[in-house]
Amino acid sequence: MMKKRAVGLVLSLLALGAAVMASLAVGAQSIPFDEVWRALWHGGGSEHAVVVRELRLPRTLLGLGVGAALGLAGALVQALTRNPLGDPGLLGVNAGASAAVVVAIAFLGITTPLSYVWFAFAGALGAAVAVYALGSRGRGGATPVRLALAGTAVGAALQALVSGIVMVDLNAFDKFRFWAVGSLSGRDLNVLAELLPFLAVGIVLALALARPLNSMALGDDVARALGVRLTRTRVLGAVAVVLLCGSATASVGPLMFVGLAVPHLARAVTGPDQRWLMPYSVVLAAVLLLAADVVARLVAWPGELEVGLVTAFLGAPVLIALVRGVRMASL
Repeated sequence: MMKKRAVGLVLSLLALGAAVMASLAVGAQSIPFDEVWRALWHGGGSEHAVVVRELRLPRTLLGLGVGAALGLAGALVQALTRNPLGDPGLLGVNAGASAAVVVAIAFLGITTPLSYVWFAFAGALGAAVAVYALGSRGRGGATPVRLALAGTAVGAALQALVSGIVMVDLNAFDKFRFWAVGSLSGRDLNVLAELLPFLAVGIVLALALARPLNSMALGDDVARALGVRLTRTRVLGAVAVVLLCGSATASVGPLMFVGLAVPHLARAVTGPDQRWLMPYSVVLAAVLLLAADVVARLVAWPGELEVGLVTAFLGAPVLIALVRGVRMASL
């Protein structure tokens, strides 16, 4: 089994390399792979070199980071809530980021994607704190069911706030909709550089929780008998989700289904072992997001769609299949 997992991970990394090259080469102006390679390592002032280094390289690196963060956050949320249909939005992160961005646009006059980042991150953090505070009240603390219910309630309230603002402020709606659809284009390396420390800490923290999460999958009593500190693990897991999904959402907007679908694809190979599931989710989510971005450039050529539309279109059939395939008793 371990050999199968290792081979699968190597194949996933090869697929990631292919997705990276396709992201650098494909677009309104197709560039041969040898010229892409030359532009990356030797630079130059040719038109192709400028396109690769100034436009497509930042977009590809951002796709790598955001995809890895969303895939890992999805695996972590499903493990923490024991909900096979869980995704990062279940803890209110996406709703918090969206609410903060629309408030910043409507009331503070913020207009640029780089300025959205910190508001979105703060909103994601605030929503996650509110969800955990609500879910941990009463006897028993922050159980998976309570966290899921609190996340649903907080998310609904914040979405109502967003809808109320954009319905009465058309200028805010016009600016907000371009961020809310989810896009890798129009962002430079400054956005990734500002959020990279948060992404790195979130990835390290999530991977460090693999063993205790494996124990918690056996039930709280068994995990406690094995020495797992349940509250500490759940708090650290929630922090990791906020760092990962908050950073990703802040930089490119909310992207649907990546965090939901990818862990299930990985679990088909790895089984429930989080020590393998998490690395697979990192790689496969990056592959999925870069591939979706390439598709977005091709379907409306020579124009392009936003990648958030493509992930939603691809993810809807996956969600339907999961709902049909998961027994309600396991939810």
